[in-house]
Amino acid sequence: MDKLNHVKYALDQIIGKGNTEIVDSAFSDNYVAHSGDKNYSGHKFIKQFAKQIRTAIPDIKILSVDQLSHTDNTLTWQRSFTGTHKANLKGIPASDKRVKWHEMVVSRFENEKITEEWLLSDLAAQLMLKHK
Repeated sequence: MDKLNHVKYALDQIIGKGNTEIVDSAFSDNYVAHSGDKNYSGHKFIKQFAKQIRTAIPDIKILSVDQLSHTDNTLTWQRSFTGTHKANLKGIPASDKRVKWHEMVVSRFENEKITEEWLLSDLAAQLMLKHK
């Protein structure tokens, strides 16, 4: 499977369908995610994040996944989501309003698994704007 199809499949299964059983086969045991000044690691983090986002936005839909660039071991891509904010997410209370957000990701692969990612998301800003 090429890198773009790999991330599309993992995203659809984990976030779109809530199937975290595939985390072990899609992500390295040494997985690390970088977001802002924070680092998150391991399969447990991925599974917890999927549960949090699917609880807060239970009707989450993946709108698009687009490749921006790639090298032998990296993929730079963009993804967009929509859904209704129904529960607290990282301290942001539910608004019961629809939200649409975008994320840019750089995924680094080792042995055909995602081993490291850098993420930039406007989800928090979009959720906070809905409280006005």
